[in-house]
Amino acid sequence: MMKTEIHQETRDLVRGKYSEIARGESCCCGNCSPGTTYSEIGESYAAVKGYVPDADLGLGCGVPTEFAGMRPGQTVLDLGSGAGNDVFIAKREVGETGRVIGVDFTPEMIEKAETNRAKLGFENVEFRQGEIEDLPICDGMVDVVISNCVLNLVPDKARAFSEIQRVLKPGGHFCVSDIVLEGVLPEKLQKAAELYVGCVSGALQKKDYLYQIETQGFESIEILKERAILISDEELGEFLSDDELSTFRASGTKILSVTIRAKRPADGSRETCCCCQ
Repeated sequence: MMKTEIHQETRDLVRGKYSEIARGESCCCGNCSPGTTYSEIGESYAAVKGYVPDADLGLGCGVPTEFAGMRPGQTVLDLGSGAGNDVFIAKREVGETGRVIGVDFTPEMIEKAETNRAKLGFENVEFRQGEIEDLPICDGMVDVVISNCVLNLVPDKARAFSEIQRVLKPGGHFCVSDIVLEGVLPEKLQKAAELYVGCVSGALQKKDYLYQIETQGFESIEILKERAILISDEELGEFLSDDELSTFRASGTKILSVTIRAKRPADGSRETCCCCQ
């Protein structure tokens, strides 16, 4: 099977799962109920200013808005915006003079986010349907890009970071929370569709993730927060035998949540276009 076909299969898999989540038919990585899949990955937003519980579907692995350094008047882009959780928090940070755009490729998520936006009455917030590898955003349009446990779901991560570079203004920056690995997952875990949409099997090695960012020309790359994700033996037992599970535990492989920030150089080589202001 060609790489493009594999990538499309992956997108279809993720889109289908997240459509179910938007309709309330399933859960994923994040704050699922006890006993459901990958409940250890998420972090609580309850104490974050601007938090809207109806927009939190428990799909994150960090709180990137905590480190994003957003300021009043800025334009912020949230990749994989879901029901609008991080978008609405960003709106509080940029104020009435700023602007926040959420991009998601699942129609059901866009609909849910728009419903939440309408309830809140936010005029300087919008949601656009599109893919992270081909963002519906003009060159040099945004000051800050944020994302929460989404880039690990994107098949072509190099293209994703290239698109982030493209849409940022010179000197702009991104801040993303994501899942990375140190060590190798067993083959059964790498191939498990449930673990892919659960934000684990699509994860890169931490060094490779940082390399992808560096090769797209970003600078001042920082890991601002890192914590281990401990998936229970019961959950991993859905995919591994007892012996395979013991071998995996002994391997020392780590599944990590990281929050990373990096800056586009202030080279001024791209001007902000006027097509979608």
